Amino acid sequence: MNMAQNIVAGLDRILTMEVVRVTERAAVAAARLRGRGDEKAADQVAVDAMRQELNRLAIKGTVVIGEGERDEAPMLYIGEEVGTGKGPAVDIALDPLEGTTICAKNLPNALAVIAIAEKGSLLFAPDVYMDKIAIGPGYPDSLIDIDASPAENIANLAKAKGVAVPDITACILDRPRHAKLIDAVRATGAAIRLIGDGDVAGVIHTTDPEETGIDIYLGTGGAPEGVLAAAALRCTGGQMQGRLILDTPEKIARAEKMGISDPKRVYRAQDMARGDVLFAATGVTDGNLLGGVKFGRTFITTHTIVLRSSSRTVREIKARHQDLEKF
Repeated sequence: MNMAQNIVAGLDRILTMEVVRVTERAAVAAARLRGRGDEKAADQVAVDAMRQELNRLAIKGTVVIGEGERDEAPMLYIGEEVGTGKGPAVDIALDPLEGTTICAKNLPNALAVIAIAEKGSLLFAPDVYMDKIAIGPGYPDSLIDIDASPAENIANLAKAKGVAVPDITACILDRPRHAKLIDAVRATGAAIRLIGDGDVAGVIHTTDPEETGIDIYLGTGGAPEGVLAAAALRCTGGQMQGRLILDTPEKIARAEKMGISDPKRVYRAQDMARGDVLFAATGVTDGNLLGGVKFGRTFITTHTIVLRSSSRTVREIKARHQDLEKF
């Protein structure tokens, strides 16, 4: 067995199920502050819980997508080393609370999210906007094109799905910058699901349109969130394209420091998350794809999906935790 095979086997053996505990712990911590109106507090407890659980894993982990630069985030900052230091060297992209505003208002689709990949496999993306388009699995390669019009992409998707354009639903972040995009999609006759926050969840929802009702994701959102979403799509066979929005000299210079030499490059999912990838998400609040954390008198329940790219395995885990001390 060669070294690459050893690494993949290690990821599979050690992390496929262990990573679930990481997102479960963060989700439960954040869920205790649902609806309290304090975004920072909810995010901080999720960060603390995720970091504590990560440091129990037998990995040499480096955070490449995290809470921010070292001087901006005291924990889970970009470049932070996590894990026991024994085990495979891995890249980690994470968002302990994806949708802080959603959690603070107790609205749908807040998640605790993590992706783990072989060392050097995740795009080191600056904290800028990224233009994104994504669809789920089961379609011909290159069906979508970030440079094509919304009308073209939606028409091609409808044809490939074997439905009429009005049967397609697009997910778009409800932001003023998307006014023209929203008008263009509505002009096609397609439906739109507007979301207030949480574009990682928005992209993930394209992976199971029968369950979520979402066929395509369009619009701009954070580049770090784009890498997390790409990791999920790598595991399911979905398609995604993204282009960093580097519209100032400062952003271009920051991207160059992170190894990005072509500011206009279009990244596909397989460019943003290469090799063997594990992805896990646990619901904090109830959503289209995952149920939120439930607190019983003597137990806590969580709902998680964990995905692996090399096997295209999708595990859905509904756990009942009766040992409350671990949280």
